[in-house]
Amino acid sequence: MSYRVEIKVMPHKELLDPQGKAVLGGLSNLGLQSVSDVRVGKNITLLVEAPSVDQAEAIAREAAEKLLSNPVMEYFEVHAEKA
Repeated sequence: MSYRVEIKVMPHKELLDPQGKAVLGGLSNLGLQSVSDVRVGKNITLLVEAPSVDQAEAIAREAAEKLLSNPVMEYFEVHAEKA
């Protein structure tokens, strides 16, 4: 069965996010003063063949741990659904 798996990779909350700070500055320059914080991450979509949703998530989790994220600087979340 095919599953579409979304992996959200974000910098740890306690770490500085230079890209987020740059975006925040740009928003401020555009007059959008009501935005007080920006965090920039990655959204990765995989199409996974697996016998169950749990197994598809496990495959994606392994990919995120081994390749798609840096555990020192980032955390990730995985969500799968039928494709």
